[in-house]
Amino acid sequence: MLSNESVDLTQFSDLGLAEKLLRAVAEEGYTQPTPIQEAVIPVMMEGRDLVGIAQTGTGKTAAFTLPLLDRILKLELTPQQRGCTAIILAPTRELVAQIADNIRTYGRFSKPAVALVVGGTKHGPQIKAMAPGVDILVATPGRLLDHMSTGAIRLDKTSVIVLDEADQMLDLGFMPAIREVLRKMPKQRQTALLSATMPKQIRELARDFLTDPAEIAVTPASRPIERIDQSVRHMSHSDKRETLNLLLKDDDVECAIVFTRTKRGADRVAESIVKSGLNAAAIHGNKSQNQRERTMRDFKAGRTTILVATDIAARGLDIDGVSHVFNYELPNVPEAYVHRIGRTARAGRSGIAISFCDGSERGYLKDIEKLIGNPLEAIGDPQPFEDPPTKKQGQQANNRRPSFAKPTQRKPRASQSANSGKVDGSKPSRPRRSRPRRKTTSAVAG
Repeated sequence: MLSNESVDLTQFSDLGLAEKLLRAVAEEGYTQPTPIQEAVIPVMMEGRDLVGIAQTGTGKTAAFTLPLLDRILKLELTPQQRGCTAIILAPTRELVAQIADNIRTYGRFSKPAVALVVGGTKHGPQIKAMAPGVDILVATPGRLLDHMSTGAIRLDKTSVIVLDEADQMLDLGFMPAIREVLRKMPKQRQTALLSATMPKQIRELARDFLTDPAEIAVTPASRPIERIDQSVRHMSHSDKRETLNLLLKDDDVECAIVFTRTKRGADRVAESIVKSGLNAAAIHGNKSQNQRERTMRDFKAGRTTILVATDIAARGLDIDGVSHVFNYELPNVPEAYVHRIGRTARAGRSGIAISFCDGSERGYLKDIEKLIGNPLEAIGDPQPFEDPPTKKQGQQANNRRPSFAKPTQRKPRASQSANSGKVDGSKPSRPRRSRPRRKTTSAVAG
C-alpha cells in the first residue's frame, strides 16, 4: 500500500505534467497538489492499475483527470469512430456533469473532445456526439450499456477506464453493468478505482479486473473530515420540520444541504422550508434532467441557498461555500453519512453537520458512530425506540378494529318484542309491517 508519505513532491510542476495542463492548473490558483493527487498522478502516469482511497473533498477528480489529459496530449492519441480513448464511470448525472466540467477546465489549452452519456435525456444527441469518437467519455453505467448494445458506442480500443465513487455504484446496483463494460474492453488497459470507502465487494472487483494494482490510501477509509463540527439532535419525527426551519434561519447558515432518505420526503421538506420564508429547492431521481441541472446551477450560483436532496447529491459534488449539512433523516447505509457531511468543509474550510434522530433511527445512528469510530455530540434525550411501520402495516393498522373495542350493539325498536331483535352483534332483523285489510263490498243483484 502506498501512502502520501511515500512520495516527496510538493508542487504540480514536479509531477511531470504537460505544460498546457500546468498553465490551466495555475490559472485555477493551485500550486500544490493534495495528498491524493500527489500519490495518484505519478502512478497513473506510469500506466499502472490502482485503487485509490481518500476522504471526500480531497481532490480525487483532478487526481485522475490530469493524468488522462496528459496521456492524450503526449501520445497524441486519436479515438476511433464511436469510441473513446478513455472512459470515466460515475454513479449520478450530477457527478458526471461535474467531472466533465473539470476536464474542460484543466483542458482549456488542449481542447480535448469530451462527451457525456447519462440517463434521463434523449439518446439522439448522445449518439451524434459519439459518432466521430471522443478523447474522454464520462458516463453512468446503465445508459452506457444501452448505447453499447445498439453499437452506438464501442470500447474495444479504449485504453483507460476510471471508476469514480465505485462503492456507491455498488450500492446502486450498477456492479453487473460495470462488469459487462469491463468485459467489452481490451484486456491490456489501465483501470483505476477511486472512492472514499472501499468495501469488500469493490476489492473483489479489483481482484477480478485489475492487474497488480497500486493501493493508495492517504487517510483511513470512512473517516469524516476532521474540520466538520458534527452533532446529533434527538427528537420525535413530528418535531423535525419545525426544528429544521428554525435552525436554517440562523445567521450562521450561509448555504446548506438538507438530506432525506426518500424522494417524496425531499419534496415535502423543501415545500415546508419555502413556506417558512426561505429559499429552497429539491433534487432527486424523479426530477427530469433539465430540472436537476437547473437546480444545481441555481444552487452553485447562490440563487438558491438551501438544497434538499436524496443521496444522489451525497457523492463527489464539489460546491464551494456549503456551511451546513443537515441530515433530516439519517441514512440507512452508514457510509452514506460520511459522503453527506463531506459536502461541507471543502477546500480547507470548516463546516457544520447536524443530524436529526427519532426513535426509529437509533439503530442507524449506532451504525454510523461505529463506522466513524466515535459518538456524535448529542443534544436532547434519545427517543423511545420504535420500528417504523411499513406502508402495508400502516394500512392494516388503519383497517383493523382495536382488540379492546366492543362490538356495536343496536337496541331493539320499541315496536319489537323482546325476542324479535338480536343482541349478538349482528344486524337485527326488520319487523314485518302488517298491512290493513282492504274492505270489499259485494254486489247485490237487483
